[in-house]
Amino acid sequence: MFAELSITSNFTFLTGASHPEEYMERAALTGLSAIAIADENSVAGIVRAWTKARDIARQVKERTEAEAVDGPIGPPAPDGHIPQGIDITNVPRLIPAARLVFREGIEITALAASRTGWAHLCRLITKGRLRTEKGSCDLRLDDLTNMAGGLQLILHPSTQATTSPRGAGAWLTQAERLSRRFAGQIHLALGPVYDGQDAQRLTAHTELAQHLNIPTIATARPLMHHGARRRLADVLTAVRLGCRVDQLGRNALANGEQRLRSEGEMRRILGPHADAIARTQALADTCQFDLGSLRYEYPSEVAQGESASDRLARLARAGLKWRYPYGAPERVRAMLEHELTLIAKLKYEPYFLTVRDIVAFARDRGILCQGRGSAANSVVCYCLGVTSVSPEIGTMVFERFVSEARDEPPDIDVDFEHERREEVIQHIYDRYGRHRAGLCATVIHYRGKRAIREVGAAMGLSQDTIGALSSQLWGFFSTKGLEPQRMREIGLDPTDRRLIQTMDLIYQIIGFPRHLSQHVGGFIVTEGRLDELVPIENAAMEDRTVICWDKDDIDSLGILKVDVLSLGMLTCIRKAFDLLRQHHGDTHTLATLPPEDPAVYDMLCKADSIGVFQVESRAQMNFLPRMRPRCFYDLVIEVAIIRPGPIQGDMVHPYIRRRNGEEEVSFPSDALGQVLGKTLGVPLFQEQAMQIAIIGAGFTPSEADRLRRSLATFKKHGSVSEFRDRFLRGMRKNGYDQDFAERCFSQIEGFGSYGFPESHAASFALLVYASAWIKCHHPGIFACALLNAQPMGFYAPAQIVRDAREHGVTVLPVSINASFWDNVMEPDGRGGLALRLGFRQIKGLREEDAAWLTAARGNGYQALRDVWRRAGLPPKVLVRLAEADVFADIGLNRREALWEAKALDADKPLPLFAGDLEGDGIIEPAAHLPEMTEGEQVVEDYVALRLTLRRHPVALLRPILTPEQGRAPGFSGLP
Repeated sequence: MFAELSITSNFTFLTGASHPEEYMERAALTGLSAIAIADENSVAGIVRAWTKARDIARQVKERTEAEAVDGPIGPPAPDGHIPQGIDITNVPRLIPAARLVFREGIEITALAASRTGWAHLCRLITKGRLRTEKGSCDLRLDDLTNMAGGLQLILHPSTQATTSPRGAGAWLTQAERLSRRFAGQIHLALGPVYDGQDAQRLTAHTELAQHLNIPTIATARPLMHHGARRRLADVLTAVRLGCRVDQLGRNALANGEQRLRSEGEMRRILGPHADAIARTQALADTCQFDLGSLRYEYPSEVAQGESASDRLARLARAGLKWRYPYGAPERVRAMLEHELTLIAKLKYEPYFLTVRDIVAFARDRGILCQGRGSAANSVVCYCLGVTSVSPEIGTMVFERFVSEARDEPPDIDVDFEHERREEVIQHIYDRYGRHRAGLCATVIHYRGKRAIREVGAAMGLSQDTIGALSSQLWGFFSTKGLEPQRMREIGLDPTDRRLIQTMDLIYQIIGFPRHLSQHVGGFIVTEGRLDELVPIENAAMEDRTVICWDKDDIDSLGILKVDVLSLGMLTCIRKAFDLLRQHHGDTHTLATLPPEDPAVYDMLCKADSIGVFQVESRAQMNFLPRMRPRCFYDLVIEVAIIRPGPIQGDMVHPYIRRRNGEEEVSFPSDALGQVLGKTLGVPLFQEQAMQIAIIGAGFTPSEADRLRRSLATFKKHGSVSEFRDRFLRGMRKNGYDQDFAERCFSQIEGFGSYGFPESHAASFALLVYASAWIKCHHPGIFACALLNAQPMGFYAPAQIVRDAREHGVTVLPVSINASFWDNVMEPDGRGGLALRLGFRQIKGLREEDAAWLTAARGNGYQALRDVWRRAGLPPKVLVRLAEADVFADIGLNRREALWEAKALDADKPLPLFAGDLEGDGIIEPAAHLPEMTEGEQVVEDYVALRLTLRRHPVALLRPILTPEQGRAPGFSGLP
């Protein structure tokens, strides 16, 4: 057998022309025993190949077991790119590897033969990447000298070493040094280049190996899994070099031969040197490290000698007393003990403690946070303070998220105030050290518009043509809108040869990785060194370090990940709570707000929800009066149902009809009735989809979990179609009619790309209720907090202010003597509170300038020049203040203030005394400036503040729009 040990995937960005999964599939089909994905100074793509190998092994096992029971069952269901009708029996092994490119010009493929070897490989790549900026790597041969234990090395010959070993020059000197230093673990790569000189080259390289006294191994060094990707490889090269394909010259591939090869092909190519194939297989056999062994390296979270299990139980039981000061219900106590027992059995205590400690830090700093995720709405998390949602509200079963069947850590995301999340991130780095904690990566893939732009440019299309194609595209990963008929409509010829080639390449490249970016907040934390688990590199953002695997890779390996996310509404709610405590003496938390307030639900039923979390969109405001929520669980459903998936799955109308009594609530069986009862027979949550698959279609827990992954929120390729035949067959076998099974699966498939778990919906529903409660009872404070938390949400400050005024809130303008940076509440003179707009509303004004202004204000400014003298603000800042009309309180209208600000000389030093000295010069006479019309004032308000407290602009145009009503009194018109 043959093993290919030096593969370049498309995670060597803009070089490799095939996905790691495609290599694994092709290796299974061609009978290879093992492959090594060896990208340049990177291991970013190997988890995907490992995951595909695991899937192939599962398919082979399931097919074998099914045939042993039922006999031949026909061709396997479609899965990835494995053709239907081909019975796969070979499961290639993945050898983790990387191709290391050193500053000295040496290239070595390093294979991780053991766990130690993997640790050394990760530390090598980390050292090279932390030396330089994001996306680069600076490795030196001296780095390898101290970290080669557990590695098998494959030295790639220099192109100069083709005719004679002595022709390699300086390269040979380094090769001789390496062969002596790593005798017994270094080999020379022997492979074709396909340029007509392979026979001579292979002989020369064999002689070179003899000179170095190291064995040869065979490799095709594939850039693609199949020769059909040759054109795409050239396009990637053109994109990388910033030129057109027809300008590549020698950089273009001469043919499509640099692809994954079978044993027979390699023997034919190597000819008399084919004995290297046996050595290659022997080398592969020595590399037994499996990525699956990385999964158990969680932080122990042992504190002061107390074990993680004891510490978690102690904190959870103490939290039970805190959450239920008058005694917890027996049901909740039983749930807590059951969850603690299951967590201890699966050894997940460290995970829950890590999340708890991060949340405890945030609470100690006064940072509002809220947990969500598959296990966040458990009794344990409620008692630990991770979430404020009582577990009694839902009907979820803990085993759906923490179970032996899933065989992976539970998922808990924690949302923090978006303005203060960085404090939490830096705390994690400080607590665990940068050698133990890092953010996950996000793989940026080619989507439709970028694919059109870059491939079109590489193929030589004009910018007009590229723009026309891009304008027709629908969706991110879709090519819908590029059909031949549409091309004709925009003036393109769909039969043009160059355009046909370009479109084919665009279809191929969509979904290809383009580069790595930083995940929004997914942290991986380890007990030992993180850089011995996965390489670490610098992020583009200062003081951030990231790993090269994304969240899907982490999930596949079952490695601990804590999502430290940001949410603008939490900032708003925390600021509102601060204002309530300051002005009313009320101390509220998310968990202590008055529950089930009828006034709040009355407000929501009227769709009075501008600014309210999750229900402020036009779709939600249209749905609220039809849904008419009257309890918290109604809000849970409200959050989950107005989503792209449930809407596409036609779940909204059936649910409303059943809720309003227009349609009978019925279930096809009692078993499914227990699953769908709370949602009136309409599946709305991911958990329900899993239960339908298990109960109705006979899925195993592992199969249902794969279905859950396909339903995952924001999945780039979210699809559950591969489960269709299995699902329909299972439903039919269990006695459900075909029509019901089809409808049920279409509903599940409808939210395949965006399904919402019940636990997430419950956490978000609490924020819906909290924000609605504040808006209902304290609209001024809510508007003030909302403005201070911008940018966030659907609505601009002008809409927020207008909504507040419609709720009876007095809104006062920005004032040079009364405003601060933030918007504030102040007495309105009638026993209530008025909202005073802050300097932050002024477009282009910096917070630092506002701080100088307020610090020097003292008893107030009397003139514009006072601000210049005392605050030391430059004239251009005073101009911005004047344009915002902040000097009205001291008797200066907008034009007068602007006239004075423009008169100040920025280069003239500030006067020593405020008064004019004798002989100081001639005082400029007062200017007589024309009054601004109301229309002009409104326009200037929007320019400077993006809002106005004067009349709405349309109100000024109403006499023109409705001339029969006549001109309104005082109408002055817009400029």
